[in-house]
Amino acid sequence: MEQLSAGQKLDQAFDKLGKEKTISFELDLDTDARSLKALDALSDPEPGEELTDELAGLLSGAKITVTAQSRKPIEESGEKDFVGMAMKVRTDGGDLVEYRVIGDHLYLRVDAEVVGKAMGAPVPSARDLPPEAGGLKKVLEGAWVKLDTAEMEKAAAETEAELGVPPEPEPSLDARTQKQLLEALRRTVAREVDFKTEDGEDGAEHVTATAPLRTLVGELFDEIRPLVKKLPAGIEPPTDKDLKEVPDVEVTADFALKNGELSEVYVDLAALAETAEVKKLGLVVRMSEGRPPTAPAGVTELDMGELMGGFGAAMMSDEAFGDEVFGEEVLGGEGLAEGGLPEEDFPADAA
Repeated sequence: MEQLSAGQKLDQAFDKLGKEKTISFELDLDTDARSLKALDALSDPEPGEELTDELAGLLSGAKITVTAQSRKPIEESGEKDFVGMAMKVRTDGGDLVEYRVIGDHLYLRVDAEVVGKAMGAPVPSARDLPPEAGGLKKVLEGAWVKLDTAEMEKAAAETEAELGVPPEPEPSLDARTQKQLLEALRRTVAREVDFKTEDGEDGAEHVTATAPLRTLVGELFDEIRPLVKKLPAGIEPPTDKDLKEVPDVEVTADFALKNGELSEVYVDLAALAETAEVKKLGLVVRMSEGRPPTAPAGVTELDMGELMGGFGAAMMSDEAFGDEVFGEEVLGGEGLAEGGLPEEDFPADAA
């Protein structure tokens, strides 16, 4: 009876969530820099491509907030039904990246300096760019900028045409196939997942779901294989060889329910690493009140031509800087073209 009761409560909580037209949630890695570096070492990165201390620290403290707004209930929505999307990545030091898609426009702001340092590729300062790079300067200064999504799609299509890249079919999944996939997931969960429920100290009711990961994934894909032809192009189920690489461990997810509504999910992923070096690795999803995303104030409107022109101007600026280093300014006005290096650089007694 406990198994049925816990599963039903969780099912009802997800049904409530699916009936909302706007949902918001926060993703958070419950980990530390040491565990992330140990996890990176397992992938055997190439020399020089290892996860840096700075990036590991940034990732361990990062939180991603996502909001989606649809004309229809989320469970009935297709890609074209969503009228508002927002995402923000923040760390202890502040917001790194934020974008909002509202109607036909994308709003964006970036802390380029912090992102560049963390990625090991520092970006140029806005004050070092030429005047014609005005749009790019705004981006580097961390200001809100606005772009027309239709212009972006057109520019991307033109670039792909110039490079000879064939256009990819738009991903689509009809409502009937979505429902069949959901039913396949529910059948698999009912067979393979053990549920338990208990009251938590935070006033929420906690439903824990435990399952052998490899078995769960294998059973799920066995269920959806008959639907593969209905999935968007490029989506292929894993092979038996792929499934053997899935860790054969039990994974537990903790679902917190308040007043029958899903408030938080915690999944312990440390066992997936299969090494004691990864001491702390969890994924947390926190639900919050869904508020439709709004356009920010103080926005600079850009067009793709201006933005691409800014990148071109920045590249030309770098080339000009290179000429100064290797040309007349450093080589005493003679350069390399005719006179070569000055004679004083080669003492007569040089070997």
